[in-house]
Amino acid sequence: MKFFKTRSYPIFTLIGLLTAGVTANAQTKPVYHIYAGSTHAHTSYTESHGAQWNQIPNMKPYQSVDSNGVQHPEHSTMKPDAAKFQGPPSVHYAIAKANGYDFYITTDHSQEPIFYPVRPDNAAWVGVHQQAAAATDKSFVAIAGYEHSENNGPGATGHLNVINTRPYLSALAKGIDIKYLYKWLDTVSAYGDGPVVATFNHPTAKAYDNWAYRDPKVTDVITMLEMINSNTNIHYDAFIGALDAGWKVAPVCGNDNHGTMGIASQKSRTFVLATAKTKAAILDAMKNRRVYASMDNNIQCRYTVNGEIMGSTLKGNGTYKFDIDINDPDTGNPDDKITKIDIVKDGGQVVQTYDVKIPVFAVKWSPEIKDATAKYFFIRIWSVGGGDAPKAKLTPDKPMTWLAPVWTGR
Repeated sequence: MKFFKTRSYPIFTLIGLLTAGVTANAQTKPVYHIYAGSTHAHTSYTESHGAQWNQIPNMKPYQSVDSNGVQHPEHSTMKPDAAKFQGPPSVHYAIAKANGYDFYITTDHSQEPIFYPVRPDNAAWVGVHQQAAAATDKSFVAIAGYEHSENNGPGATGHLNVINTRPYLSALAKGIDIKYLYKWLDTVSAYGDGPVVATFNHPTAKAYDNWAYRDPKVTDVITMLEMINSNTNIHYDAFIGALDAGWKVAPVCGNDNHGTMGIASQKSRTFVLATAKTKAAILDAMKNRRVYASMDNNIQCRYTVNGEIMGSTLKGNGTYKFDIDINDPDTGNPDDKITKIDIVKDGGQVVQTYDVKIPVFAVKWSPEIKDATAKYFFIRIWSVGGGDAPKAKLTPDKPMTWLAPVWTGR
């Protein structure tokens, strides 16, 4: 008989090893907090149009583009009390903070005169980031980006928000088309903490040359799509079109306000699941698609599939165990009660529905789906009142919240 030498450990060493294992295992499951804000806003730096102007009747608010791709406004007069309607980034951040936003991203058009010449040390561009940093504290995160916005200029292939880049582009400059932008996004450096992220803005079903020119690198930068624009404009068909074309985008809400009044009045929100209320953590949530969009300004939504959080790419085995947790804290408002939850897959096909027979403020649902072909699943939610946005209350028969997909890895 052959004997093997064994190694003995003191009991405290064994306990230490076991404790270390438990700690290491616990560290693999981060704690996510839910924060609400907006991913799209225009300040007085967007000079071509906005609430600060008296617009000429029957004339488009932006008319001329010079040889450098700089856009010039052609309005009659600026309102004498323009400051009541519009202000610089610092004013936007202050109002957003006062109105309970956890984060707020300003995204002025980069082809505006104030951002010319287009260079990283442009005084206005640097100033936006300085104002964002000054407005950020433990209770509020201000972030700067820009809208890559053609505004019916050459090509008219769509608008995107580009967030947290050190340099920037003008969409109307010669040679700066969508293909150029996508390659640039593959390599562009970040402005301080956090990654670079981007979102498709208010798209149509076949925008961006019908979702062409995608590559793996830019797919991991453009991680969001504006499901809700200007409080109640819904871009669901575009969301399905982008997903079916292979883009891995999650739904967000952009106020797209061209004045300060919309900050308080608009109730739809982007939500992120982030590890902390910091610029880096919020951008990380966006990068990893832990986001959702809602016309309710504080609905709390979480779900996992096979233990992986929303926005994840799974190691698909054909069986998908969902754990869905939805609740609305406004228990004094019966309009906020949840009435229905859908699980949706490729092409917008509804896989399973949970009809809430008696509407409630909190729902937990754990269905299991077997599917050998789906490339993605996402969740949408209905409520009694259709959301907090005033116009949404006219359509409670339509969804009011859309959660980030999970991808099956196919």
